[in-house]
This record gives sequence, C-alpha cells and structure tokens, in this order.
Amino acid sequence: MGKRIVIALGGNALGDNLPEQMIAVKQTARAIADLIQEGHQVVIAHGNGPQVGMIQKAMAELTRSDPDKYIPCPLSVCVAMSQGYIGYDLQNALREELLDRGIVKGVATVLTQVEVDPADPAFSHPTKPIGAFMTKAEADKLVAERGYDVVEDAGRGYRRVVASPKPVSIVEIDSIRDMVEAGLVVVACGGGGIPVFKTEGHHLKGAAAVIDKDFAACTLAQQLDADCLIILTAVEKVAIHFGKPDVQWLATLTPDQAKKYMDDGEFAPGSMLPKVQAAVQFAQSKQGRTALITLLEKAKDGIEGKTGTLIQQ
Repeated sequence: MGKRIVIALGGNALGDNLPEQMIAVKQTARAIADLIQEGHQVVIAHGNGPQVGMIQKAMAELTRSDPDKYIPCPLSVCVAMSQGYIGYDLQNALREELLDRGIVKGVATVLTQVEVDPADPAFSHPTKPIGAFMTKAEADKLVAERGYDVVEDAGRGYRRVVASPKPVSIVEIDSIRDMVEAGLVVVACGGGGIPVFKTEGHHLKGAAAVIDKDFAACTLAQQLDADCLIILTAVEKVAIHFGKPDVQWLATLTPDQAKKYMDDGEFAPGSMLPKVQAAVQFAQSKQGRTALITLLEKAKDGIEGKTGTLIQQ
C-alpha cells in the first residue's frame, strides 16, 4: 500500500533564474513521478530563498526608479509571488511527466498562508538567508544603503538574512486535505508559506518574514497525517564531522541521537540543522511516522530503505 508523503524541496535546487528553474523542475518532476508511479500520495512543499530575494530586489529597483508611482513591496507579497511562479513551473513539469508515463492525475498549486506568532523571537534575530550570494564589498554596500542584515553563508559568500518564525498552523489546510483526498498531487506551502498574523476579527496581516520550508513541510505533514516526510538536500545522507577526514555518514538516526549531535554542534545552522530539527519533530509527532533526508534523485531508493538517513523513534 502506498504512503502519504510530504516532500520538502529546497529553493536552491531550483536554480538562480527562470531558464535554470525550467531545467531544474524537469529533474524534480521525474523524481516525484517515480514515487507517484509506486502508488504513493505526494504533496510538495518548496523553498524560495534565492527567488524571494530576487523578487524583492527587482521590486525595490522599480520603487527607486519612480518612488512617487511605485511603493515598496512587502516581503509577504514577494513570498506570494514566488509561490505563483515556482508552483506554475513545478505543476506543469509534473503534469507533463505524469502524462508521458500514462498517468492521468491532476496537479495543483495552492496559494498557502501560514500563521506565525508575532511574539516569535525570530523577529528580533534574523537568520533566514534570501537572495543571491554576494561578495563582502557588495554586502557592506547593502548594509550601508538599505540597513539590511547580512551574514556569511556556509563559506560561499554573503547573503541577506530576514526573520524566520516557526509556523503555527496552515490557513488553507482543509482545502489542501480535500484535494489530496480527491487524488490530486498538491504543491503547497511554497517558500514556507506566506507568513501571516491573526488580527482583530478574521483579518490576516502579512508578516515581514520567510518561514523555513523544512519546518513548514513538517507542519504540513503533521496536519495531513502523512506517513513520511522527505527533506531533500545536497547530500545523500546526514553526516557528523562533515568536511573532516573522519566524516561519518548516517543511515539511521533516533530523535535522541539527533538531539545529542545537535547539542554537539554537528549540523550547520541555516543548512543541515533545520532539516534535522524538522525531521525529528515529525518523527516524534506520532508513532510510526518517519522522516528521510536525502538527495532528490535518491528519494525513491530512500523510501525503499536503500539510502538516505532515516529518522524514526
């Protein structure tokens, strides 16, 4: 019997521009179609770190070109834009791949809002990298001109960072669940979801933040009662002593083991750490739930227990 699977796809895996994204989504579609062909129900969440930064940069340039005509674009609106154009490419690539295999199955993207807590300490401590990598000179200029928060990102250069609050609940979860139950392949919680606050009455107000897609996917998987959460990354397995001669690749992890390694500082913040944290959270949320961290092209093998890092109680 097939499993209900939520996949967390990284925004960095979608390329740095539209032509690159068009190529990347075809590879993504093939890997996801492999799972669907095996009889699994699949829901896709994706990141948007590079894309949302590019959108906001473009909107900021437009505002500067004619400030009397164009107002600054809120970060929450930029997240919504990224959901639209990434979801558009993903659903079309997946639809085409499924039809090429003789599989007739609807694919739909849901514009998804995710509630966050305005008191979340993340709003005082920005940590989520967005946009393209920069040199130190470019980063210093951005800080001086716009007052952005910038950090060095995993030795690859500098990036802007924004608040990344934890997801509380998914506003459109009932609609997403209905679509999954009806047999559709759903793309949801794009870019971690559009971050919103609950205000007076029934109004939802956009928040200046980008939710981590791994935590959003974990929340989505829990609220859909999924069997498995697959978090895709740039390596086949989770490792301790990563980048050192005594590197050790892990086939399995219990939540307790993972917590010890996290306490020991084995996983890089903003990189592997949130993936392991989200995987542990999902595995502990209900008996029998499992999380898998692996490469996109190894997802099918990982579900079959052949590779990847499996996190379970």
